[in-house]
Amino acid sequence: MAKELVSDELWELVAPLIPAPKPKKISGRPRVADRKALTGILFILRTGIPWEYLPQEMGCGSGMTCWRRLRDWNEAGVWQRLHLLMLDKLGIADQINWERASIDASLVPAKHGGSKTGKNPTDRGKPGSKRHLVVDQSGHILVAELTAANVNETTLLPEQVDAIPAIRSPRGRWGRRRRRSTKLHADKGYASKNNRRQLRKRGITPRIARPGVESSQKLGRHRWVVERAFALVNQFRRLRVRDERQGKLYQAFLLIAATWINARALNLIT
Repeated sequence: MAKELVSDELWELVAPLIPAPKPKKISGRPRVADRKALTGILFILRTGIPWEYLPQEMGCGSGMTCWRRLRDWNEAGVWQRLHLLMLDKLGIADQINWERASIDASLVPAKHGGSKTGKNPTDRGKPGSKRHLVVDQSGHILVAELTAANVNETTLLPEQVDAIPAIRSPRGRWGRRRRRSTKLHADKGYASKNNRRQLRKRGITPRIARPGVESSQKLGRHRWVVERAFALVNQFRRLRVRDERQGKLYQAFLLIAATWINARALNLIT
């Protein structure tokens, strides 16, 4: 199971990012190996089962042990650094296509409520969250963030664009980093004069359909990559419905999923 979810090549990237464990003050059970704990976290993310149902025969420790590692490694910034590392790997391999980027958001139920939740306008006002993705023209996930369901994505476009990290370029290009796409595609939900102005200010050509002016079908033919990215994210069943009351833990799962999706492009996982 460990090799299926965490390949040797991938573990070589993850292991240096994980902080050393604090020394135990009292003796007790041996600490579960970090690679096994990561396998347990990924198993929960992929299958969507409750933490307490994590199969003991996997050798990953208890569900609570894996939950603590998810929490502790998130607080240590492991998932964010791993996401950036994977994007740098893609950049060096010349797989980031900066010609176009696409942005979109999708709603997810949050049946237990918690932080970063709000009334879901598409689900009779029940608690929900909104996931935001920015992808390049090839569909690699550059930004994956979480907000409450009732946050208007129109107001977040500049913030999401600025969240794109500076990614390394292929070797031989003077080590330059890049974070701006040439164009940005978005649906009519992002249409506003301010958003177009903010994009032009950043040197990005806005390709946002204007209601009654431009055809969504014409401009939308480039946005399928972000729609596919959401479909890939939803293959991780833990993300289909938000069970985590702590928004930061669902955000951690979202980042892990984005990293694993990007890792497939590098053939680090199957």
